[in-house]
Amino acid sequence: MIRPIRFMLIPLVLSICLFGAVDLAQNWHATVVINWNKVVRITKTVPTYQIVGSPLMLPNSPIHDQVYRDIHNLGADFVRYQAWYPFPKIAVAELKPPHDGKTYWDFKYMDAIVVDFLKATQGHKVIMNLATIPEWMFKTPKPVPYPADPSQLDPGYEQGTELRDPTMKEVAGYFARLASWYTKGGFKDEYGHWHESGYHFRIPYWEVLNEVEAEHRMSPETYTRLYDAVVQAIQRVDPNTNFVGLALAEEDGPWLQRVLPDFFYYFLNHKNHAPGIPLDMISYHFYATPASDENPYVQQFTVFDDVDRFLAVVKYIQAIGQHLSPETRTDCDELGIISADDMAQGEPGHVAKPIPDSYWNLSAAEFAYLYLELSHLGINAAGMSSGLGFPNYYYPSVTMMDWRTGQPNARYWALKLLIENAGPGDKQVATASSLPFVAAQAYITPTGTRKVLLVNKRNSPFEVTINHIDGAKAVYVDQETNFHPPASNLVSSDSVVLDGYEVCVLTLL
Repeated sequence: MIRPIRFMLIPLVLSICLFGAVDLAQNWHATVVINWNKVVRITKTVPTYQIVGSPLMLPNSPIHDQVYRDIHNLGADFVRYQAWYPFPKIAVAELKPPHDGKTYWDFKYMDAIVVDFLKATQGHKVIMNLATIPEWMFKTPKPVPYPADPSQLDPGYEQGTELRDPTMKEVAGYFARLASWYTKGGFKDEYGHWHESGYHFRIPYWEVLNEVEAEHRMSPETYTRLYDAVVQAIQRVDPNTNFVGLALAEEDGPWLQRVLPDFFYYFLNHKNHAPGIPLDMISYHFYATPASDENPYVQQFTVFDDVDRFLAVVKYIQAIGQHLSPETRTDCDELGIISADDMAQGEPGHVAKPIPDSYWNLSAAEFAYLYLELSHLGINAAGMSSGLGFPNYYYPSVTMMDWRTGQPNARYWALKLLIENAGPGDKQVATASSLPFVAAQAYITPTGTRKVLLVNKRNSPFEVTINHIDGAKAVYVDQETNFHPPASNLVSSDSVVLDGYEVCVLTLL
């Protein structure tokens, strides 16, 4: 919560008692210097998010209506919908191969989520990622089973590494039919029979597959060939579709660090693609990952250190892109924190640990800081992950909504704060913070309004002085607002206090 300077006395006295005589100006005070006359960049970055299909989004879910209201109320562009493999009946529309003139297309459960999602985001650009390839299209020792119950999770469904059709026409045809189902009213199946959907949605962006370097261990060469085949097939359905490529996993781990540069170097080289293949946008992911023995106090240091390491990787990837394909845009479309407890899901005897409310504010501050820094690097979209997670292999630590009630948490509200106050076209002006734990960026909106984004990277209050903010309106998300919409007040001096993990936008009136 942001508040006038007079309320700083108690935490300052407490800090002296706990830590002895300290330099209060150095430890508790930040000065943010702004030069409103020096524009350093124009923002390209859209604050957005991804949501992964799950049983909690089906019509029989008790939180169904609330979830889609939450999606609609965010009003974001470039929202990524991902149909992920652990729920095969939700993620795959053809779970059995065609045989003897018969096909097994079934959109019952996929439609139940995709259609409501497209309606909830109507009027906004979306990125469709129906990336799960039916496992029967891969060579496997025996057919891969799947649960009959669409709500039953099956993390073992993804198995194959080598496609049974080396021409890749089978996979490309599958995705083209999905695109046609949702945009052209239906499609002709493998035997030429028409399947009617009646849907004529506009899907401006189609993301080709997801984290293939991990999920299917594809090489850059294999993925690039498959990307080209899918793009060509969908272009025949809708030549106006834009495409997102790569969707690579986070860069942590020696194997991924070794393989990821190869993907960027190979994929972004137009010489490695068929003639005329567009490279509209690439995407990749990042999650901070605190260790299992870290308590909430320690996690704040790990999280922001991880973020800064990731930002160094982003600079490297941007340099590759500028060299090979400068017209290609970038979407970091999965950003968040995955707790050590989430990483232990699936282990025998694992019982999910409760998540403290302060964690949601830590994660909210992490995303706001990522958005700020990615905007400095020219990234086109920054996507919070994920809309809806829940215990038992669906990563509750990344959720934006409570899986029991659908109620938004601090992550959701911080994202909404950014969507409503920052985005492409903002003129970012020269801004410097004297304290590394307080991130700040001043900007002038396309309508001429002056604003300042402030992010507290620590779970401690900091006094912040900014000249000429007396009378500004402060809108903020902190540990008092948490599961409620942002609060607001008027600043009564040129100094304010940011509470722990607070995300705040000052609007100069």
